[in-house]
Amino acid sequence: MSRTYVSQGLTLHYADWGNDGAPPLILVHGNRDHARSWDWIAGTLRDRWHVVAPDLRGHGDSAWSPEGAYLNPYHLLDFVELMDTLGHDKVTVVGHSFGAGVASRYAAIFPDRIAKLAIVDGFGPELQIYAGWAKTGPVPRTLEWVKQRCDPRNDTPRRFTTIDEAIARIAAGNSRLSEAQARHLTEHGVRRHADGYGWKFDPRVSMFAPEDFSFELTAYWREITAPTLLCYGAESWSTDPEKDGRAANLRNRRTIAIENAGHWPHHDQFDAFIRVLQDFL
Repeated sequence: MSRTYVSQGLTLHYADWGNDGAPPLILVHGNRDHARSWDWIAGTLRDRWHVVAPDLRGHGDSAWSPEGAYLNPYHLLDFVELMDTLGHDKVTVVGHSFGAGVASRYAAIFPDRIAKLAIVDGFGPELQIYAGWAKTGPVPRTLEWVKQRCDPRNDTPRRFTTIDEAIARIAAGNSRLSEAQARHLTEHGVRRHADGYGWKFDPRVSMFAPEDFSFELTAYWREITAPTLLCYGAESWSTDPEKDGRAANLRNRRTIAIENAGHWPHHDQFDAFIRVLQDFL
């Protein structure tokens, strides 16, 4: 079921799989993704959980920010508003990639409202990236961001003549996707326009301002008290958080790598991922 709520003047969408009396489970997608990318997970868990998956601002069927306000604090405020709308005292949250960052910040700031947290390949920039940023300072990064935001070409949504072209683009981005997966993700991720098909996400959502990463995500992890699952694809670009030391910032954690999976382990190896997730939940 499609539902909406209002946060900071924007009408935002979330998918609700019903089962209102069951424990609440919130699934938070990553950057340039959408709520319906969780359909396979939600379909498996809906009998035992009240599953809800929001479309982040600027994504899916949620409104775009007129000002291009997509900093982490805005997403956090939206998540707070969603939790207040749902009215649960405590929730379990699964976040992928950028969505895991949103969930981690919420879990750190409101530890008493999180039952469990699953972080799926969403560990933030690697420590060496932060080290590089510290050496160069904020000016070059801020200048690059200003150039991105001021370039009108970056505000122009991409168009595809046919939906099959968009499906091919999704498939090219992750060779592990089945044809059915690629089609499903695309059909729920595009909107038809007079001049073709375009992604539902605002092209500005990936223009991250330097201030968005002024604190390492691990600074929030240190404040999380809920049992936490760190799950990632063994072939992802993410580094092993146990080996690089980031996982040590979580006091109550379980870390699992999914073999033969990349950045999207819940798509790449669904059966293995759902076993890990269900065991944790």
